Amino acid sequence: MDKRSLVLSLASGFLLFLSFPKFDLNYLIWFSLVPLLYALQRKNPCEAFRIGLAAGLVFNIGIIYWITFVVVQYGQLPLYLGFSIMLLLSIYLSFYVAIFSAGVVFFKMRGIREIVSAPIIWTCLEYGKSHLLTGFPWENLAYSLHRMIPVVQIVDVTGTYGLTFLIVLINCIIYELIGITRKSIKRVLSEIVLGSVVILMVFGYGEYRLNHLENIMKEKKAEDITIIQGNIDQNMKWNNKYQMDTLKIYGDLSLDMSKPERLLTVWPETAMPFFFQNIDDKHRYVVNVATESKAYLLFGSPSLVKKNGDNYYLNSAYLISPGGEVVGKYDKVHLVPYGEYVPFRNLCSFLEKLVVGVGDFVPGEKPNSILMGDKKIGVLICYEGIFPRISREYKNNGVELLVNITNDAWFGTSSAPYQHLTMAAFRAVENRVYMIRAANTGISAIIGPTGEVISRTSLFERTSISGKIQFLGEKTFYSKYGDVFACLCFISLAVIFLSIQITGTRRRSNDRRYFAGNQ
Repeated sequence: MDKRSLVLSLASGFLLFLSFPKFDLNYLIWFSLVPLLYALQRKNPCEAFRIGLAAGLVFNIGIIYWITFVVVQYGQLPLYLGFSIMLLLSIYLSFYVAIFSAGVVFFKMRGIREIVSAPIIWTCLEYGKSHLLTGFPWENLAYSLHRMIPVVQIVDVTGTYGLTFLIVLINCIIYELIGITRKSIKRVLSEIVLGSVVILMVFGYGEYRLNHLENIMKEKKAEDITIIQGNIDQNMKWNNKYQMDTLKIYGDLSLDMSKPERLLTVWPETAMPFFFQNIDDKHRYVVNVATESKAYLLFGSPSLVKKNGDNYYLNSAYLISPGGEVVGKYDKVHLVPYGEYVPFRNLCSFLEKLVVGVGDFVPGEKPNSILMGDKKIGVLICYEGIFPRISREYKNNGVELLVNITNDAWFGTSSAPYQHLTMAAFRAVENRVYMIRAANTGISAIIGPTGEVISRTSLFERTSISGKIQFLGEKTFYSKYGDVFACLCFISLAVIFLSIQITGTRRRSNDRRYFAGNQ
């Protein structure tokens, strides 16, 4: 790889990760791929693969560097091993950028320009990354736009992949515009018109949806809710000596007389670091909080089931009614690899539990909604909030409120808590529901159906926030039909590839006839 290509690829990597939280310079995302596209000029697919790999490494290390902190601080692994784990995951994720780069060059060599191939290839690869090996859709390109509220409204039709496509398309137009020549001026101007029309359509749809939702929300009753952020130190959380102290913190914050009468109080993931299912003083204390506050109480706690004489542990959420009755329970379906269970244990024996808990968890059977009075709510535990499929399944089951309970204490003050929050906000837009997010150490928030963060806490503060939510009952194309847009990209990629093959076959056939006729 020559020095120019290396510098350009590294520049793209830096621009990409600077577009996301904590840096959040999201305007950079619109031209972050331009240096990479220049680096790919006059390269073959093998060279392009290496260039893309370099860009991907900078991008992904900048995004998930915090994994080193997690596994060293809480997994008690040595620093070199913690860094190696983060680097291995970054390399895996960087292969997608490398394949993208090789694919763009492959199609360019066959007459398909970047503006046609690049948006489709990136979108297809991002979909693959989000589903293969349990999926890791952490900070897909679309999530960089979380603050551009009018733009993100389109995800209730296309999902996040529509925004990803748009981002890469605009990058390609800027790339073409910078390299404009007399010969290409007509073509580039037509591409600018195309880009402008697409952007205007996205903004126009966004403004229409925002106005539509505003009118609907005027007619809907608002309900008061409260989120409790206990800010329990992770090193103390599972110490039996501090269990009653933890209970008292949550109880006192929930029963604060300054808070309004409310429909629902929400505590974070494993807020109760004991088996709530056991009927004892701790269990009765939690029930008493619900009855005294005269509100529903939703919280996280591990649970235990016995099968064939063996113990199986689940990461669960419970809902208690104002009358003190346990009216619902949800068991986490999508577990965190190497955080809640250890896949490929024989190959990764050094990676035992990276959480302080009771043992490997097992997944729940399915995303079952919980009935709160006459309303259905859907619970997303921890990083389930970054997977659209679970929220869609809830919505199609009649859920009108999403609740994301999490414990982001693992991440410290890194960029991860900010990234986690902004990704979860897209689930509210896709399904047009409010989302309540309760995090042990933050960031807790109330998110509206437009993706706007209405109110939020800071990191590592013991506090609570109160606000209002509404049950809208809005239906969306994305909720019902899912990733149709991504499927169209796969079909388009197949059509382009087949057209190349057919054209190549015809050319070879014509060449053979030409030479045969001139012998």
